[in-house]
Amino acid sequence: HVQPVESGGGSVQAGGSLSLSCLAPIHIYRSNCVGWFRQTPGKKREGVAAIYTGGGSTVYADSAKGRFTISQDNAKSTVNLQMNSLEPEDTAMYYCATDPSGGVCSVRTTDWNYWGQGTQVTVS
Repeated sequence: HVQPVESGGGSVQAGGSLSLSCLAPIHIYRSNCVGWFRQTPGKKREGVAAIYTGGGSTVYADSAKGRFTISQDNAKSTVNLQMNSLEPEDTAMYYCATDPSGGVCSVRTTDWNYWGQGTQVTVS
């Protein structure tokens, strides 16, 4: 398969932490952009963080700065999202995306070639 696979969602109390993982096929993962997005019912999907695996540069949405950290594990072709100081407003389905169609590695990029099925994060 070529779609990324997310894991690590769950339920946590406010102030707690969760770590999400995105496993991508190595030929898509390598020197490419991987992004994390989230969506709640009735709202538009929003970008959270993105990383360019070729050099490690990262970009974050304002809502994630200072609390979330995106990182890469080349040995596992995985991109992780460490989420700290979680708030109820962070409750959403979190999706991983790879290979932006236009080649722009940004949380504002909406057109990606591959999307995962999502993993639920619930903060109470």
